[in-house]
Amino acid sequence: MDRISTFQSFIARSPADPFPRYGLAMEYKSQGRLDEARAAFVELLDGFPDYVPAYLQAGNVLVALGDRAGAVKVLRAGLGAAGAKGDHHARGELADALAELDPDGGVDGDG
Repeated sequence: MDRISTFQSFIARSPADPFPRYGLAMEYKSQGRLDEARAAFVELLDGFPDYVPAYLQAGNVLVALGDRAGAVKVLRAGLGAAGAKGDHHARGELADALAELDPDGGVDGDG
């Protein structure tokens, strides 16, 4: 059984656990299957918006796909989620990534 199938099996067995979904998204990313990674991150964050580790990685996938505005939006959402959980380390990483993409803090994230 390949890693993708393994993660899909874990998701089927534990649909309320965000970690296998994160693993699936990361496996797609590591294989260069970025559209599938993006879809997996969207599904993960829609179902588990408080799963903070996914935001930075989802933003990275969007940047790799050329969607800087989408990445800025995801990173900003991640800042809120990390702040709500009191995860200062993740908040710092997200803020650093956001500053690289949107150094002026523009609302649209066009840059």
